Amino acid sequence: MCGIVGLFLKDKSLEPQLGTLLSEMLVTMTDRGPDSAGIAIYGADQNNLAKLTIQSPDPETDFAGLTDELRAAGISNASILPKSTHAVITVAADQIDATRKALGELRPNVRVMGTGSVMEIYKEVGLPKDVLERFKISDMSGTHGIGHTRMATESAVTTLGAHPFSTGLDQCLVHNGSLSNHNNLRRELSHQGIHMETENDSEVAAAYLTGEMDKGKNLGEALTSALDDLDGFFTFVVGTKSGFGVVRDPIACKPAVMAETDAYVAFGSEYRALVNLPGIEDARVWEPEPATVYFWEH
Repeated sequence: MCGIVGLFLKDKSLEPQLGTLLSEMLVTMTDRGPDSAGIAIYGADQNNLAKLTIQSPDPETDFAGLTDELRAAGISNASILPKSTHAVITVAADQIDATRKALGELRPNVRVMGTGSVMEIYKEVGLPKDVLERFKISDMSGTHGIGHTRMATESAVTTLGAHPFSTGLDQCLVHNGSLSNHNNLRRELSHQGIHMETENDSEVAAAYLTGEMDKGKNLGEALTSALDDLDGFFTFVVGTKSGFGVVRDPIACKPAVMAETDAYVAFGSEYRALVNLPGIEDARVWEPEPATVYFWEH
């Protein structure tokens, strides 16, 4: 099952509503996957700054005093904004790797959900409504975002097993379906130095796209390559710093619908996820074709 949604805004006047619109879309998909949920929001770029979204099973302990400890470890301008079990650490753009290393030493129980200059990822076990309220997603603004509500089939119901998955800067993926060659791909990608934290096949798909984009491809080109290299049945919705992409496998057995207006592009596993979007009655609505890449970029 699983339910996935995505929204790419063309009209800047809608950016303050991104969190609200995405939240409504994802909650509508609750009965497609009630065990966990997550969302990625792409916000405004900050000059020469980067974000690391982290998660802790014991946030009160792990987040307390972390700013001072990071600064003492050489991350001179680190700041932290806790949000329930997650927190967003802001550092200089050239200090992402150093911050990851420092976190591993200072807070070994903390997990990095995603990194980049504009992306924040929030995901937890629970119904979409509860997860989104926990992180106050409806208060967030941005240019685009993707979301997922999960029915676990291939791995345990855990925070790390929830979507979205991020394996590259400002890049994340949500997936409905199952890959059959993910174990071989995992070994190949690990040899390339791409790190994965879970056994979830969807994280392998995210890592594959990271590897392809590391070769110089844009998101659309990487998704095209996925049609040749990934086996199984899948619908991917992917975000990058400036892009938004959708692709289905050649059989396309998983449901999907898209809508486009002058103001936005939207994706939902079912049309009912889109019905409350502004101007949907005038949108071009279609089912994305099998083995066809759809890609938009700011």
